[in-house]
Amino acid sequence: MLSIVLKGGTFDNLSWKARDRRQGADVAGHPGRPTLGGMTAQPNPEAGAAVKAADRAHVFHSWSAQELIDPLAVAGAQGSYFWDYDGRRYLDFASALVYTNIGYQHPKVVTAIQEQAGRMTTFAPAFAVEARSEAARLIAERTPGDLDKIFFTNGGADAVEHAIRMARLHTGRPKVLSAYRSYHGGTQQAVNLTGDPRRWASDSGTAGVVHFWAPFLYRSRFYAETEEQECARALEHLETTIAFEGPSTIAAIILETIPGTAGIMMPPAGYLAGVRELCDKYGIVFVLDEVMAGFGRTGEWFAADLYDVVPDLLTFAKGVNSGYVPLGGVAISGAIADTFGKRPYPGGLTYSGHPLACAAAVATIRVMAEEGVVENAARLGSDVLEPALRELAERHPSVGDVRGTGMFWALELVRDRETREPLVPYNAAGEANAPMAAFAAAAKEGGVWPFVNMNRTHVVPPCTVTEAELKEGLAVLDSALSVADEYVAT
Repeated sequence: MLSIVLKGGTFDNLSWKARDRRQGADVAGHPGRPTLGGMTAQPNPEAGAAVKAADRAHVFHSWSAQELIDPLAVAGAQGSYFWDYDGRRYLDFASALVYTNIGYQHPKVVTAIQEQAGRMTTFAPAFAVEARSEAARLIAERTPGDLDKIFFTNGGADAVEHAIRMARLHTGRPKVLSAYRSYHGGTQQAVNLTGDPRRWASDSGTAGVVHFWAPFLYRSRFYAETEEQECARALEHLETTIAFEGPSTIAAIILETIPGTAGIMMPPAGYLAGVRELCDKYGIVFVLDEVMAGFGRTGEWFAADLYDVVPDLLTFAKGVNSGYVPLGGVAISGAIADTFGKRPYPGGLTYSGHPLACAAAVATIRVMAEEGVVENAARLGSDVLEPALRELAERHPSVGDVRGTGMFWALELVRDRETREPLVPYNAAGEANAPMAAFAAAAKEGGVWPFVNMNRTHVVPPCTVTEAELKEGLAVLDSALSVADEYVAT
């Protein structure tokens, strides 16, 4: 077990008993200072070097050129923070990969995992198991409409895989429509559905996927001047795509309710309802991907609730248990569930509804309800984060656009506000990406770990974040944006 000696006590990754920040403990400190709840981590660089050496010798990292990366060795994490073996603390404005919605090491969820492990560590998915049944019930209570059946997966990508399989079997049709500027996962079907460059290397060209443009007024493909125009023209474009592809060949349309990694682009009022109408008109299954946006991230249990829309299938993962144990799933409407009432569904996973993962989900959902986590994300998003980000945009010429809701925000960085030229080119790497790399380095130097993708920085802290922590992180972003400003055209 890894451990760090602290002034005032000992921390290990399972049993740290510091004061509960959610009860008002002072943790603001100074950016980058390695303190937690009034205690200071004692550096252990030798242990960090050993961890790094083993990683570099044996771990093959995702989405990376293996010889060009230098992963940080992490010693521990708690709440909104993590720290390295040199004792340097980081405020996590990325929520890992936008999934630690309740922060790191929540004691009630850690205890639930420990207790479940003591009772039953694992059991096959064909059986009724208490943790699995209760997790499904709690999720179904919160999904919109009649999405009352839950198929559990190990994560978001395989949730998308199974949602598409269900749609094709339900309709008997082969094609799926998905948007550019989207991400749906790294498995074969999910990555083909994806609308960003991560698809290119694995794009088979024969996966039955057709891409279309979803609305995004800031970089409109429809020459729109208002949100109303953007919505109407995007829906017209989608219906034309349906017509030319042949409605009778299209099984599903899949959309991220609010696209995440692609840029947190809030759909205009009426767009998702319009897609719902098109799906009903042509007998197409409507799939909403809430892997990133779900479970409180947007200030609602699901982002679909913001738009009063009910899909036929809804995929989830990440925030369902804050990633403490891998878990994802598909919430299924009554009509699609009935398709497989007497006809076997040809799909499954060895670890579907794993007891440890489901126990973590049960505890996470209860914590979110009992501690007002969804409400916290909504309140601090509207009262603190949004006005502060818009103030930063006014003062920093590198900020071209601010968009988001709850604890789900993006700053689009540009070289020129008038032309909206991105701070770095699309899919930039190496020297071409230097401005964003400099911005990210400045944020880390200040003690904030940012979520950076292409020419954007996303502000996506845990939904349990405090006002003091937000202000701490925003002060660091303010300084880091001054670095980005140096690259603005004059």
